[in-house]
Amino acid sequence: MRKKLFATKSIQHLQDEAQANEHGLKRALTSLNLVNLGIGAIIGAGIFVITGSAAAQYAGPGIVLSFVISGIACAFAGLCYAEFASMLPISGSAYTYAYATLGEFLAWIIGWDLVLEYLFAASTVSVGWSGYLVSFLKDFNIVIPAQLTAATNSILVNVPHIGWKPITHELTNELLKSGINIQSLPHMSAICNLPAMLVVIIVTILLIVGIKESAGFNNIMVFTKVSVIILFIGIGFAFVKMGNLHPFIPRNSSDIRDYNWSHFSFSNFFTYLFKDFGQYGFSGILRGAGVIFFAYIGFDAVSTAAQEAKNPQKDMPFGILGSLGISTVLYILVAIVLTGVVSYTKLNVSDPIAVGVDAMGNMMWLRHVIKIAALAGLSSVVLVLLMAQPRVFYSMSKDGLLPPMFSKVHTKFKTPYISSLITGVAAVVIAGTLPIDVLHQLVSIGTLFAFVIVCISIIVLRKQKPDIHRPFKTPWVPWVPILGALFCLLQMSSLPLPTWERLFVWMAIGIVIYLTYGIKKSKLRKK
Repeated sequence: MRKKLFATKSIQHLQDEAQANEHGLKRALTSLNLVNLGIGAIIGAGIFVITGSAAAQYAGPGIVLSFVISGIACAFAGLCYAEFASMLPISGSAYTYAYATLGEFLAWIIGWDLVLEYLFAASTVSVGWSGYLVSFLKDFNIVIPAQLTAATNSILVNVPHIGWKPITHELTNELLKSGINIQSLPHMSAICNLPAMLVVIIVTILLIVGIKESAGFNNIMVFTKVSVIILFIGIGFAFVKMGNLHPFIPRNSSDIRDYNWSHFSFSNFFTYLFKDFGQYGFSGILRGAGVIFFAYIGFDAVSTAAQEAKNPQKDMPFGILGSLGISTVLYILVAIVLTGVVSYTKLNVSDPIAVGVDAMGNMMWLRHVIKIAALAGLSSVVLVLLMAQPRVFYSMSKDGLLPPMFSKVHTKFKTPYISSLITGVAAVVIAGTLPIDVLHQLVSIGTLFAFVIVCISIIVLRKQKPDIHRPFKTPWVPWVPILGALFCLLQMSSLPLPTWERLFVWMAIGIVIYLTYGIKKSKLRKK
């Protein structure tokens, strides 16, 4: 039984499968398309939404260091992805790589985990898109009913001079500081997040129509958002106040320098040390890195398009590493400008970049431009992530681990249309009903877990198949994969306990599905 659970797919078989693509997905993507797909997926909710909240709650201006830590972890993982994507240009991404190295059971686990990354990430980003759309329309006195702009059953409160906002711990504290009792304000219960649901529906239709059309739309969105981000950085540097960047790493309230050593005991000391773990100080930088890791999600989605790349052996490493490098530089520059222009304490909002623009003075025109760029940017992220998930399902279905309908390709559009439709419907429900904070932490831990598996798989395959042809080779093996796995595990360890609990529940559901369906239908087992 153990031998069957960890049976692996032949590398040669996978390479032959990639070559024999005449009845499958259409090869239409160039290296530039792949770089744009990566940038399209990476630069979105992280830069337009989560940067502000992570700085306000965890790291302060030190969020810049959080981006550096996450960027390094991604660089190590990206080098591992590049080797696999050039060697196995199959649409299954980390699922396929695990199947070739660690066996069917772990491949299923990672395939199920990728649902957390791609499906839930697309839903998370669509919630951020909704926030920017509501804010943009409000500038022109167009108001969407508040009960149609938040997660189902979430409680909204009408904050003076701001409008309806979901009740959070941070919002309650801010109002108390202003002398306002939150219970004295009007409340209402939300029905669903309608704008988030609509953007998912539109993108799903576009993806079913064709990959080439989707890539063309993505190219326009990427050009728009990158141009505006560069504009924000260029103008913003003139408004940076050094006082806002000091202290660069705000002190943790349980700083070891403030500990009363006269009452020392081991239990007392460790209770004190971990009382506010993750809120400023170095622990806050680590937690910030774990949370804003969400900002880097997307470069690995490029690997799911391998079966639709014109020259995957050459173009896949270029697409993965190129998009990661460009995005990391932009993230660091935006973090410096944003926390320099406005105090990090004011950035725990759904549109932090717009708050930064407001702090620059009379620049309403730039505020409108930023919101348009955010809408464009978040649209491209939703598109790439909703493109990636059906292609993982496509590969799993081809292997018999999911029903055959998941691998059906449209005769005219050459896209996995049923998988795309199922993914779209699920994303619509999740986007309309779940809050963004729960979603993005789930996505972060799911992605980090996938990266750990890919890094380990590189080491395993180098020992199992040292002589196989690798168009791109990860340098300094095993050190790069080991460091990649360790960085990712370090960031996973800093995430809140409820996030880990949700991960275990999600994995338990996946294992039940595998044991009741996949294990019986596996084509590898039948062979």
